[in-house]
Amino acid sequence: MKAHDGMYIDGAWRPAAGRDTIAVVNPVDEQVIAEVPAGTVEDVDAAVRAARAALPAWAATAPAERAARIAALRDVLVARKDEIAESVTAELGAPLPFSQAVHAGVPILVAGSYAELAASYAFEEKVGNSTVYAEPVGVVGAITPWNYPLHQIVAKVAPALAAGCTVVLKPAEDTPLTAQLFAEAVHEAGVPAGVFNLVTGLGPVAGQALAEHEGVDLVSFTGSTAVGRRIGATAGAAVKRVALELGGKSANVILPSADLAKAVAVGVANVMGNSGQTCSAWTRMLVHTSQYDEAVALAAEAAAKYGDRIGPLVNAKQHARVRGYIEKGVAQGARLVAGGPEAPREQGYYVSPTVFADVTPEMTIAQEEIFGPVVSLIRYEDEDDALRIANGTVYGLAGAVWAGDEAEAVAFARRMDTGQVDINGGRFNPLAPFGGYKQSGVGRELGSHGLAEYLQTKSLQF
Repeated sequence: MKAHDGMYIDGAWRPAAGRDTIAVVNPVDEQVIAEVPAGTVEDVDAAVRAARAALPAWAATAPAERAARIAALRDVLVARKDEIAESVTAELGAPLPFSQAVHAGVPILVAGSYAELAASYAFEEKVGNSTVYAEPVGVVGAITPWNYPLHQIVAKVAPALAAGCTVVLKPAEDTPLTAQLFAEAVHEAGVPAGVFNLVTGLGPVAGQALAEHEGVDLVSFTGSTAVGRRIGATAGAAVKRVALELGGKSANVILPSADLAKAVAVGVANVMGNSGQTCSAWTRMLVHTSQYDEAVALAAEAAAKYGDRIGPLVNAKQHARVRGYIEKGVAQGARLVAGGPEAPREQGYYVSPTVFADVTPEMTIAQEEIFGPVVSLIRYEDEDDALRIANGTVYGLAGAVWAGDEAEAVAFARRMDTGQVDINGGRFNPLAPFGGYKQSGVGRELGSHGLAEYLQTKSLQF
């Protein structure tokens, strides 16, 4: 895995302003596999200047030509999908089949969707005696997390480019190699110099500099609610637009009429995917008291099947954090029915697939985002009780409802305070808006709603 030792700014790889580097560690064996530059305020400033200089020409580029560049980018991602999957596996630790299907596959779908949207979106409309134009918001500062390293980049960069914006990306420090691969793909796709720029670095240094930079018009951030608050405060002080995709504690509500075995199996699989490092994971499984014991047995059995099939967590800090939450669950009286805090291997940041029963809604493990392969089963008495529990956290990112009758599931889902709900295991849709209610964020990603985040409106009266 060869890393670039510079930043991608204004269409070329150039040396970093400082000498500091970030070690990239493989979470499977804890070995350093590469080093990338730790960007400084100077690097961020150079990247923002390049993005500002490139903005007028890119904003004036016809939507069809912007669409063609995004389509070319998608084609490069397709051509390099094996390399992308290997990169994600090396720095995130995801098993290779999962990296191929999800980490490489989903960004290709999303890039393709924005190639089509860029060409078909109505950037102007007639309203009475006015013409309303949707114009690019300007320079975008994109700050992305490590858990879906390429998907999160594409979900910000593709709509920004479709809108006519230019971008400076600061990727997560744990997964910068995938971001460098993406920069290579942008270059190969013929995106003009300065339209996309990459600065690797630490959040409190490079991320902060990007969020604060007066040359940035919108900050799009995905990550923890704590950091999102700080970015929101910084942006608010500068009257700057923000899009924040933050934490989640999503409820998987299994109504009594549902196919219990299927709902439990899919629910456990949902949390185990990506080793539980998914902000929208259905980490709270709500089951009617009459079916609770059966659901607990099914969940324990399902989790046991995962055993060695899930990858490690991303780093030592996450590993300690997740094990700490499991210990806290035990200490607060939840019953372990699968897994536990003991590391299943001597090397690597592995955590056993874990299932808790007898979890009450006020327990820490039922309220806080764990970000690991941990499912909490909570019992409810009736639908109103289930709704109260489902809505009883500060988050509202995603969720699921299962019922024998689709209309029954939809009626319940409509009452949930959350941005996205899967009905009876509904499939991922790259055109559907993704984002949260409450402290799960501000704004939406994906589809036309995701494109609208990067636009501002101007009206002309005649």
